[in-house]
Amino acid sequence: MAAGSVGDPDPASLDTLPTEAARPELADLDTWPTSDIVAAFFTDQADVIDAVRVAHAQISAAADVVAAQLVAGGRLIYVGAGTGGRIAALDAAEVGPSFGLRGRVLAVFAGGVDAMADGREFYEDDEKQGAREVDALGLTANDVVVGVSASGRTPYVLGGIAAARAAGAHTIGFACTPGSPLARGSDVALEVLTGAELIAGSTRLKAGAAQKIVLNLVSTIAMVRLGRTYGNLMVDLSADNGKLRRRALRAVAAATGINDAAAAAALDAAGGDAKAAIVAELAGVSSERAGELLARAAGRTRLAIALADTPD
Repeated sequence: MAAGSVGDPDPASLDTLPTEAARPELADLDTWPTSDIVAAFFTDQADVIDAVRVAHAQISAAADVVAAQLVAGGRLIYVGAGTGGRIAALDAAEVGPSFGLRGRVLAVFAGGVDAMADGREFYEDDEKQGAREVDALGLTANDVVVGVSASGRTPYVLGGIAAARAAGAHTIGFACTPGSPLARGSDVALEVLTGAELIAGSTRLKAGAAQKIVLNLVSTIAMVRLGRTYGNLMVDLSADNGKLRRRALRAVAAATGINDAAAAAALDAAGGDAKAAIVAELAGVSSERAGELLARAAGRTRLAIALADTPD
């Protein structure tokens, strides 16, 4: 598939999308008591969880693809616009401090940084720009590109996905509508069908909630598969503030069973590296040796501990 070949769907097709539909039972919403609107919102959010559960198999398949590509040395690249793009950019930004994996989870967002806070939704109609910005990343076969669009027909996102496929990267199309051009134009379709919104067309509501849940889930599973956790402990975090330094100390203490003072000493000996401190304590080796074992184990804490008793 050549970059840009997906094409801009007929704008009139928007009128038939579930995410754009107006719900007749909410026609007088503006007259409702606040408590009733809150209750309706709660019901909608429960429906989001149900929609995500229905997509369990697709989410699992997408997570496995993302994890495999990252393990192979590739990158996870989100391409999005509007609400979905902002949520994807947020997920990408949080991976670095949470899991210490900087520069390998990226977001390409229509309109760039300025559009994050100052809505410039007209950028999403530029399919060629989406293709150009994805092309500029120099994709390889190890990369995976996830297109995020509630409607599944956003031109900017379609252009980015088409460019990714042309470059030989793996592609995942994440939409909140069935049978979308995005799903059809991607290697893996991920469809979480959230339906009509409380406010017609306001996909920052149910669709946005689903996007947040699914992208958090996919990236978190990928980090677990990369060995960026030990059990459920965040051991690869970038501990560059007081809260995160304390979290690293708690992780070392929880993983090893030692008290806080001993955990602090182990962290100091390991230069603040929680994984090295854990390996050193559990394998009974020096911090330097722990670092060598982690290198042999491609950063996987459990494997590094197991390698302590094996020859290099």
